[in-house]
Amino acid sequence: MAMVVKNNMSAVNTLNILNKNQSALAKSLQKVSSGMKINTAGDDASGYAISERMRVQIRSLDQDNQNAQNGNSMMRTAEGAVSSTVEILKTLKEKAINAANDTNTDEDRRTIQKEINQMVDQIDDNALATYNGKYLVDGSRNSKGTATCTILSNGALSTASAWASALTSLESRTNESLNIQSTDNVTVSYVRQGRTYTTTFAVGSTNVLSDILSQKAYNGTESFAGTTLMGTTREAALIGYDKAGNSVYTADNKSALSIEAKGTGTTFQISSFTISITDNTGAIRKTANTALDAFNERVRAENKSEDNALVLQTGTKANQAIKVSMTDMRSLALGLKGTDGSVLSVQTQDKANAAINTLETALQKALDEQANIGAVQTRLNYTSSNLTTASENVQNSESTIRDADMAKEMTNYTKNNVLLQAAQSMLAQANQNSSAVLSLLQ
Repeated sequence: MAMVVKNNMSAVNTLNILNKNQSALAKSLQKVSSGMKINTAGDDASGYAISERMRVQIRSLDQDNQNAQNGNSMMRTAEGAVSSTVEILKTLKEKAINAANDTNTDEDRRTIQKEINQMVDQIDDNALATYNGKYLVDGSRNSKGTATCTILSNGALSTASAWASALTSLESRTNESLNIQSTDNVTVSYVRQGRTYTTTFAVGSTNVLSDILSQKAYNGTESFAGTTLMGTTREAALIGYDKAGNSVYTADNKSALSIEAKGTGTTFQISSFTISITDNTGAIRKTANTALDAFNERVRAENKSEDNALVLQTGTKANQAIKVSMTDMRSLALGLKGTDGSVLSVQTQDKANAAINTLETALQKALDEQANIGAVQTRLNYTSSNLTTASENVQNSESTIRDADMAKEMTNYTKNNVLLQAAQSMLAQANQNSSAVLSLLQ
């Protein structure tokens, strides 16, 4: 190799290697200090883009999990309000049963009525429960639907029973005679808008079941089949239609007698429909009453509503959400109070007897809503668990792409550090080579 002084190629080559080692050492130092093998897009362009998308997904999943937990807190607030209403309804039924007992005087029943008035008012207070300023069970969170009528259905009478059947020929579901005699008396009661309507008439030999609906009520001049109570009667497995327009059938899909309120919405809601048979001595015919008094609510009266259901966002994409609707838990919607402020009465034995069925219907509505809220809570718990697992798995994938293997990176750091020091030493030696030319100039 020629001895030159202008271009020391050994030093130049060594310097290039030194710079490469220094750059490699800097990268190793960055990876070791950050704990990540990909710190910039230049380290691994595709890996960087993939891991960034995963980081977005992780943050989205964590927020979804927070949403689910907040939703659960909201549902617990609603459940607390409905649970309190259920407890009140239990007490109200106890009071109604007490008032139906003739050991009480009229003064006793008036005292019981005062308690009932206060408890019904508390039900309205419960319905005003809020979460973050949002009312939950006051009827403002209903799902979209048309106005519906109260529909009561009786599945305890024989499938051959019809509204044109004579009262004396009625049979139970097992085709056993109800033993109703022409000399018996029928007492019919219903509750609407907090008011109780009742009448008593003789069974007679020609009266049919539909005649019950044509009697005049003591509390007014209208018949049950007039503007007050009945609009449609049915004698089939089809009971009617719910707020979504879906057909509602009997549980066993067998024929049953159904009656529908005259109008839609809570204004025409029938809270209960009670039929009682007594013989000519006043004794109660229990077998007949058990079958005839089985007109239970199958479709609830609701007002027309838009889609006001709550939306709980639980997914990383648009419209990946849970919609939660909650029904009206006010006393008006439960059939305990009228728009004029009238409250369910227990001030006579007949009224107290009708109130028992009214409270049973109201209790079923409240329990249905409690079950609905509980089901949403259970679902949100599963959702939260699923989101936690998903976030963990995505984070694990992101770690695989981006996190540094510290043992490997420390090995590389040590190697690059040694190579850097070696290059520095060799550069010093290369720079000394040019000084050998001075010996030729002496």
